[in-house]
This record gives sequence, C-alpha cells and structure tokens, in this order.
Amino acid sequence: MTRDDIFRMAHEVGLKTPWDLMEYQWKFAALVAAAEREACAKICDKIPALAINQAKAAAKQIRARGGK
Repeated sequence: MTRDDIFRMAHEVGLKTPWDLMEYQWKFAALVAAAEREACAKICDKIPALAINQAKAAAKQIRARGGK
C-alpha cells in the first residue's frame, strides 16, 4: 500500500489528513485492513495450479476475516 493509497482512503472517510483520526479512526482502520486483506488474498489467487486448491482456500479465509 502506498502513501497515496492511505491519503485516498483517509479522504474517502472524510478526513482532511490521515493523522486526524479522532471521530473516524475505526472507519479508517477498517478501510486500511480491508485493503490489506484483499492484497494478501490477491497474492494467493496467483499461486500456480499445483497448489490452487490450497491457495483458493487461503484467499477465501483471508477475505472472510473482514466479517469479524
């Protein structure tokens, strides 16, 4: 995740800067965590066919963590 990504997500939740987290800190943290989970799951999606079942299972489990 780049610094620009962080600034973009901060803007999406209504923050003027990513460090002004008072009222929006949980919403901001959730966006960052979701982006990181998806980045990890996408890596799993690219694993070669030899281990595809394990990779798909791992990607599904990573994405499911957002429901907690």
